[in-house]
Amino acid sequence: MVFWIIIAGLALGVAAILGLTLIRGRVGDAPPAAYDLRVYRDQLKEVDRDLARGVISAEDAERVRTEVSRRVLSADAQLQAGGESGGQPRGVTAAMAGILAILVGGGALLLYSQLGAPGYPDLPLEARIAASDQARATRLDQAAAEDAANLPPAEVNPQATPEFMALMEKLRQTVESRPGDVQGLRLLARNEAALGNLAAAHKAQARLIEQLGAEATANDYALRADLMINAAAGYVSSDAEAVLRAALQRDPTQPTARYYLGLYLIQVDRPDGAFRTWEQLLQDSQPDAPWVPPIRTQLETVAQMAGVKYQLPPVETLAGPSAGDIEAAGDMSEQDQAEMIRGMVQRLSERLATDGGSPAEWARLIGAYGVLGETGRAAEIWYEAQQVFEGNSGALDEIRPAAVSAGVAE
Repeated sequence: MVFWIIIAGLALGVAAILGLTLIRGRVGDAPPAAYDLRVYRDQLKEVDRDLARGVISAEDAERVRTEVSRRVLSADAQLQAGGESGGQPRGVTAAMAGILAILVGGGALLLYSQLGAPGYPDLPLEARIAASDQARATRLDQAAAEDAANLPPAEVNPQATPEFMALMEKLRQTVESRPGDVQGLRLLARNEAALGNLAAAHKAQARLIEQLGAEATANDYALRADLMINAAAGYVSSDAEAVLRAALQRDPTQPTARYYLGLYLIQVDRPDGAFRTWEQLLQDSQPDAPWVPPIRTQLETVAQMAGVKYQLPPVETLAGPSAGDIEAAGDMSEQDQAEMIRGMVQRLSERLATDGGSPAEWARLIGAYGVLGETGRAAEIWYEAQQVFEGNSGALDEIRPAAVSAGVAE
């Protein structure tokens, strides 16, 4: 409230100063016409000095005196008619002063509504960082987060037949009797999740990771974090954060972990970090990736919270022909088919060469050359992709199946 009082006082003060200036019709101790008279009289004296020095002729001096004298008479008449107010029309001046006050006050409110955050208290950067650190330090663990979420018991999947439920019971008993059975633990985690038993699912996944030891992948950790966060109704607990960090330590490009890390950063009031994480993930992802819609829904808001001017890029579709595109050309003549397919492939190839693209687009280009039978060109694109995505194991793993299908990789 104090902020609004100060802003309103400043706006009214500025508007009052400008309005009084308009109403007075002058600046300083004298009306404008009085200043004009002083200037014209100085000009007459200057003409006499220039004539005495021989700078101008007598005829020019007389002509200038006549013009300046005319202006002196006009200014004197204006001074006599206007008096101390300067001759400004009172009604129009008062109206202009009122309009000016509205513009100053209204403009300030409009500007603040666009650039400010009405209703929010003052949040200095140092205080926000301290609050974020406190939020991290007091984060609930997984058990407390699940208790706080208080989710209702999971309903039995209507597609789960009695036979399936009987098999699930046998699977649980088998895993209990054989705790080192990696395949059994993997099946148990997946099927518990399918039944909606998320707490049981993430516990089974934790046991699986423990059994795998150093062989546990980033995807294994990301799945566990996904199950934990959903079991807590979207809350990223301190335990879930540790699992996310473990996944990203093994593969910094793991998309599920990157998405949930951004969510965690929002929850601990670090929208700057969340924006950087999600923006890069959006750039690296295929348009149909499951995390893309929630990111696109929230990213502009997150950017605004972070103080970043950002506009979502348009939704892109993967360019270039797929195997389905090529099959759809079956009704065309061979020449038309070749022209259409090669044109699409060429456009995609040129765009990737100049602007780059996602791993899915590189895979599509390699696959297209493989379908066309241009194995040599597919091999060249596969080699180029390995140079572009060097060190990015996730991207190369996404492209490799297309190269294998094209016969240029093993």
